Amino acid sequence: MRPIHLTVVTLFFAVSTMAQAQQRDGIPAGPGQIQRIGQEVREAVRVRESIWMVPGFGNTFLITTPDGNVVVDTSIAANAPRHRELLRQVSDGPVRYILLTHGHGDHNGGVPTWKEPGTEVIAQREYGEMLHYQNRLRGFFGRRNAAQFQGQVPLDRASAAGAGGGVGAAANYGAEIDATRLVDDEYRFELGGVRFELYHTPGETYEHLTVWLPQLRAAFVGDNYYGSFPNLYTLRGTKPRWALDYVQSLDRVLALSPEVLLPSHGAPVIGEAEVKKTLTRYRDAILYVHDATVRGMNAGKDVFTLMREVRLPPELEVGEGYGTIAWSVRGIYEGYAGWFDGNPSSMYATPAAAAYPELVRMAGGAAAVAARAKQLIDAGSLLEGLHLADMALAGDAGDRAALEARLRALEALEAKSVNSNERGWLRFGIGETRRRLEQSSQ
Repeated sequence: MRPIHLTVVTLFFAVSTMAQAQQRDGIPAGPGQIQRIGQEVREAVRVRESIWMVPGFGNTFLITTPDGNVVVDTSIAANAPRHRELLRQVSDGPVRYILLTHGHGDHNGGVPTWKEPGTEVIAQREYGEMLHYQNRLRGFFGRRNAAQFQGQVPLDRASAAGAGGGVGAAANYGAEIDATRLVDDEYRFELGGVRFELYHTPGETYEHLTVWLPQLRAAFVGDNYYGSFPNLYTLRGTKPRWALDYVQSLDRVLALSPEVLLPSHGAPVIGEAEVKKTLTRYRDAILYVHDATVRGMNAGKDVFTLMREVRLPPELEVGEGYGTIAWSVRGIYEGYAGWFDGNPSSMYATPAAAAYPELVRMAGGAAAVAARAKQLIDAGSLLEGLHLADMALAGDAGDRAALEARLRALEALEAKSVNSNERGWLRFGIGETRRRLEQSSQ
């Protein structure tokens, strides 16, 4: 073990430098955007006493003790070897425990890299179902992740692209469970004089854990906090993420009175007062959006009205670089009520889009609809123009004017977006539209 003398200031500098570099490249520094895949990380940084961190596409934390080391989250598989190399320079002691806050690949992807003979890998009881769920839908998530992250995330483990398998027990429950111990609501152990407490704190996922080190007043909160409104619904698809679970889990962490808050994306929050202020605002923002959505539902408002209307008051603004208020409103609404909107026409397998070709014919054809779409886009009505372009393409999938209008709308939306997930899907649409334009000219 060689001594490395770094400070929390160094940590903030390292993380903010990477974030600034990404913003210069046009990528918001939201969760999962602190380090690109393959971006060089030069050193591990000390957060507090025996706690070390390597920032990345999922931070990796190392807690050193005289009797061996503990790893909290392992980053994505592609980053894990470099993270391990840097943290082994801090301490080459045995890895006695790997603690997983939850089962997403940017947290458990590096388990094979870190696991040694005798290493205990601990996760929450529902972790197995989380991995089975991802394996069950591996083809679906493979395509969605490829679109949302636009090549930034190598597809590995259960999210790898594939046919999705057949039916039956093997397909439904075929994931490899890497955890050696699954725990329930609470679990405690001690290593080298350091006490570790694990608490079930559902939020980002239903099997989410918070790791608490009472002697160091440090809480590792995984993805239950990051520098943006959370993804109460993620565009790549997810089981419901219940807002009130988030609120209760954050209350559980607040009750510990942490002096250090260590999220798995972004820089730690330092100081008891700062942690309390940060987590309280985050909790209150989630609760505000939940309650406003429920009030609107009870008042008879539809989901799209609420997506437009619900906004946080200035004192609760936490940013929308990753999750957004509108997506979360829809996630809450449909999490409670499901997909049916009360319109009888929605009950059937034929969607509204099936009528688009007839509307396009009545409007004078795809060229006429595309021309109007272009007018709307030029006037700044990007979404209305985009919808019209899609209608025109339903009437004639190869209409160049409609494809060009669609491309202009998507590029304009992408240019002004500050949300990393939104930009991923817009870039996916831009690439798809450009390919269709190329094909139409052949």
